[in-house]
Amino acid sequence: MQGLSFRAKFRIATVVLLALWIGLAAFYGLLKPISSGCIMTYMYPTYIPISSPEGLSSAKYGLYLYHEGWKKIDFKEHLKKLSGVPVLFIPGNGGSYKQVRSLAAESDRAYQGGPLERTFYQEAFLTPEEGGLNADVVGFQFPNQYTSRLDWFAVDLEGEHSAMDGCILEEHTEYVVYAIHRLLDQYKESYDAREREGAASSGHLPKSVILVGHSMGGFVARAAIIHPHLRKSAVETVLTLSSPHQSPPLALQPSLGHYFARVNHEWRMGYQVQRTHAGHYVSDPVLSHVVVISISGGYHDYQVRSKLESLDGIVPPTHGFMISSTGMKNVWLSMEHQAILWCNQLVIQVSHTLLSLIDSRTGLPFIDTPRRVAIFSRMLRSSIPQSLSQQSIHASMKDIKDSDGSLLHAASVCPTNVHWSEDGLDRDLYIKTTTVSVLAMDGRRRWLDIQKLGSNGKSHFVFVTNLAPCYGVRLHLWPEKGKSPPELPTSKRVLEVTSRMVHIPSGPAPRQIEPGSQTEQAPPSAIFQLGPKDMHGFRFLTISVAPRPSISGRPPPATSMAVGQFFNPDEGELDISPWLMLLSTYSNKEMFLKEDHPLALNLSFKISLGLLPVTLSLKPAGCGIKSSVLSDEEAGDVENSRLCKLRCFPPVAFAWDNTSGLHIFPNLQSEIIIVDSSPALWSSNRDSEKTTVLLLADPHCSYKTNVAVSFTTFTSRFLLVYNSQIVGFAVVVVFFALMQQAHAWDLDLPIPSLLTAVESNLRMPLPFFYLAIAPIFLSLFLSFLTSQPFPSFASFTIISMICYLLANGLVIILILISQLVFYVTAVVHIFIKTRWHWLEGNIWFTNLSSGFSSFKVVRVLRANPSLVTALAAITMGCLIHPALGLFVLLFSHAFCCHSALCSHARQKEVSDYKNDGNGGSEQPTFLFDCTFDQKKESCSNSPNASKSYAETQLEIFHHRHGLLILHLLAALMFVPSLAAWLQRLGVGLNFPWFLDSVLCIGVILHGICNSKPEFNSFLFSFPGIPIQEVRLNFIYLIAGYYSYLSGLAQAPYRVFYVMAAIGIISFSLRILQRRSMERGEAYFVSRKHSHRH
Repeated sequence: MQGLSFRAKFRIATVVLLALWIGLAAFYGLLKPISSGCIMTYMYPTYIPISSPEGLSSAKYGLYLYHEGWKKIDFKEHLKKLSGVPVLFIPGNGGSYKQVRSLAAESDRAYQGGPLERTFYQEAFLTPEEGGLNADVVGFQFPNQYTSRLDWFAVDLEGEHSAMDGCILEEHTEYVVYAIHRLLDQYKESYDAREREGAASSGHLPKSVILVGHSMGGFVARAAIIHPHLRKSAVETVLTLSSPHQSPPLALQPSLGHYFARVNHEWRMGYQVQRTHAGHYVSDPVLSHVVVISISGGYHDYQVRSKLESLDGIVPPTHGFMISSTGMKNVWLSMEHQAILWCNQLVIQVSHTLLSLIDSRTGLPFIDTPRRVAIFSRMLRSSIPQSLSQQSIHASMKDIKDSDGSLLHAASVCPTNVHWSEDGLDRDLYIKTTTVSVLAMDGRRRWLDIQKLGSNGKSHFVFVTNLAPCYGVRLHLWPEKGKSPPELPTSKRVLEVTSRMVHIPSGPAPRQIEPGSQTEQAPPSAIFQLGPKDMHGFRFLTISVAPRPSISGRPPPATSMAVGQFFNPDEGELDISPWLMLLSTYSNKEMFLKEDHPLALNLSFKISLGLLPVTLSLKPAGCGIKSSVLSDEEAGDVENSRLCKLRCFPPVAFAWDNTSGLHIFPNLQSEIIIVDSSPALWSSNRDSEKTTVLLLADPHCSYKTNVAVSFTTFTSRFLLVYNSQIVGFAVVVVFFALMQQAHAWDLDLPIPSLLTAVESNLRMPLPFFYLAIAPIFLSLFLSFLTSQPFPSFASFTIISMICYLLANGLVIILILISQLVFYVTAVVHIFIKTRWHWLEGNIWFTNLSSGFSSFKVVRVLRANPSLVTALAAITMGCLIHPALGLFVLLFSHAFCCHSALCSHARQKEVSDYKNDGNGGSEQPTFLFDCTFDQKKESCSNSPNASKSYAETQLEIFHHRHGLLILHLLAALMFVPSLAAWLQRLGVGLNFPWFLDSVLCIGVILHGICNSKPEFNSFLFSFPGIPIQEVRLNFIYLIAGYYSYLSGLAQAPYRVFYVMAAIGIISFSLRILQRRSMERGEAYFVSRKHSHRH
């Protein structure tokens, strides 16, 4: 950092400290243990191998059938009995076929135990966009028992890392296609074997296979469906668990990114009607029968974010959707990437969902696509409303119209077998306040006058309870008090709305210390809401609570709780501004909720909680109860909190995100509220920039509320969401630095060091504005031209700037480390060369070095270092692996940097020695000298030359150091693919993908053809065309802009396209330069940077 000004050093130090600060805080947050709340799944697994006909399958992979049970079985006899529905499990990156055991074991238990117990909570239905208006879908009822079992198969992919290499991913796809065909053939073989033995069943042979894929296995499943060799309708249902669909999690290898893009393009075309070029109809969409459901693990899944798991733009909403495990019915948990395979809550729900797809009449999955989507929706989704000021998202799907066209509610009534008597009106309670409480199962009915209590703008009603619908509580709307004879018109009858209750997760019920003692309030397990339209035409709302002894034979809950309230939703609205969220990192501001506050509070965060997670705490401040034992001073916060827990239910928070859906935080006291969103991306829209949090808090208590941004969680989320963008921007930083070096050469100025070039690009306002901010405006302009949605300008710009600064810090750290290594190596080299003079006089050492130098290979290496490097690198990159070819190029850069730096340091010592009055003209000589041949250079040995030999060698070091850092980043991007390649050594290797090899050749040509500083500018001419000059500084600028846009698009692998383009351009210019030289014309721009000795 010598020669840099104080401001320059300050800028470098600031950027490096920012990168280290955010990086260390992020890793600290990521390394903290996670408590997901999942229950382990247990099983007795047996894996039965499925034989393959000779010559038809890959010897590397295998296919297995899972059997649950501890008893020993005969494999052949078991295969003869195959008669269920085939389900094929595809493991993910580095996964094992044995990971199928949890899903298969629970599916077997679910089949034997029957469907889940029926509840009377409101179910989620399809939206109109998803085909929810279909009458067959609305009226569908689940069977009382399952008619066919699921036969679980799994492919053994040898634990290969398919997320790191596109070639492996394609091989997995081809084998899965074979496995699907083999499964269907196995069922035919089993049926024929039973028929020969006279034991054939009357069931139907399966015509399709259900695919369940984890991680990359989910993408392999989709890739197999569009494979040209797959039989028609062989796959109609796909369920993916934590699988990336939009792009690979590590979008570093070009062939991997290209394969993803090609598969997604085929899927988009597959859902379009087939037409001729003239527009005439040919056939229905090829994938019209395929349903895809994607389940994400939520914010605890650090490997695949929900944004990547989304099906938007790939699968239409009529054929599939994505749901987060945090919003899954009966699950409500976020889980790690591997935990999603064994989390018992999720595995049970998935098992019953797949069993519900089977038609009881045929024993096979339903053929009707809308019905399958509806089953997935009702089994997986929750009907929790996003906001209580609006109607439930799916509630309107149960509305029907009367004969006169008026809208009626088709809410189902409680079944007749669930009955508890009502003692009459003398036991009724008449509520006079807007808030009603139930603290015991007293068998009473509470009357609420809608006209009186719902006045003054309090037109909404919300009700939370831990009592089960129908069994513990019932709700009715009355047009008038009294009975409603059946002869009355429909609009005047009593309407039961109990089924409008929505199930929510609840924490464990409080324990009773001793019989008869008072316990804490139970957490709510259901929420019920009515809007003005729901209550229109009705006068009363009744809440009927079952008597405690008669709860349909079930043990009553330890504590009973129910709170309802008429409220004005505008009173519960609270906007959390971005400024307030940022200030909370330094000073926390408490908000006070007084008693009798709205039961439902809508908190609107203007910055997504997926980017700025907040710690939301609610501490009880009072509940209208005075301690009779202790004084107020002695009681304090602890006693106050204990008393409030006896009266008020624990708060519950519901966070809604546009990307990942619902997140629930029960028993809220002090919790980090986080959602798995990806805001401020180029592909994001404005709706993803905010998060809505619905907070349910008991109105009998007052609370001290505090909202503070969690910094460690913020840095962790930032690194997870924007790591691809930072990697792409790192290449941008190096391109812009090379641009500065090439520009200095064109202006006949000393070539700056790479560190100086990076620092100069950080100077405000120029060139920082046109290098870091102008590409953002360019991206928005491109969005305008392509009619793409615009992200929020402020957050998009700020996040992009932070990513750019972090990329600068990362590159500066690489530069400093590499410079330290080179300088230490040069010092050691010079120390050995200058201090150990006895080696030069040693005859044995002289003979050894002379003999070594006489080898033909050594002579060729020294005579043509660039040619040998190019041939070796291209050969290894095309025949073995691109990373190995880039490593050869890096070795060439490193060796030449070391040689130039040693020459610079040695010549400087000689110059200092001469300046001290000593004679001699000693020149630096090295056993392995990598200095360039100066005979063809326009360099002068005149004492009047402008630059010394040492200064020229230093410029060569700076130039090659810049290429070294650029190509080091390129090599590092291929390292994951290289790791996957090394895993397959000895198993059978293929040639690299053609795309990777071609791009690798282009990168190598860039390193070879631009190995000297004078090649930053070229002069060439054609017959009839005057001499033209091409400057690489402008090409580097264009390359930097393209790489910037690639980083914004979360596709850093595209930087290889522009690297290869520069290499091809440089190679072409070198050829034109050689022809011009043969004609006696100038072949490069002359420069005054010659050297003197």
